[in-house]
Amino acid sequence: VQLQASGGGLVQPGGSLKLSCAASGSFRSINAMGWYRQVPGNQRELVAAITRAGNTNVADSVKGRFTIDRDNAKNTVYLHMNSLKPEDTAVYYCNAQIILEFTTYALDYWGQGTQVTVSS
Repeated sequence: VQLQASGGGLVQPGGSLKLSCAASGSFRSINAMGWYRQVPGNQRELVAAITRAGNTNVADSVKGRFTIDRDNAKNTVYLHMNSLKPEDTAVYYCNAQIILEFTTYALDYWGQGTQVTVSS
């Protein structure tokens, strides 16, 4: 099972980016999916998460600017980032709670991280 994240890059303050993360491999289903971010010297923090049913949890620091959604048919989660600020600069990691075949419990999987830099 792999999570492949894409969509990071350099953007000016006030700009927008869309991150995507697709799960591939052999598994039974995916429960929650989400995005975390980390800057050097800090702990990884939750940005946004979404359940399979579409219920979302968004960090206060990005509420009103970032939204999360997913396509269950494509096993993909998206993070739409608008009105980006320099303090949003970080490595963004996707996460998925995946139930493997022939099991009933979910395991945490992480993507490889994608750099988002907000700078003029």
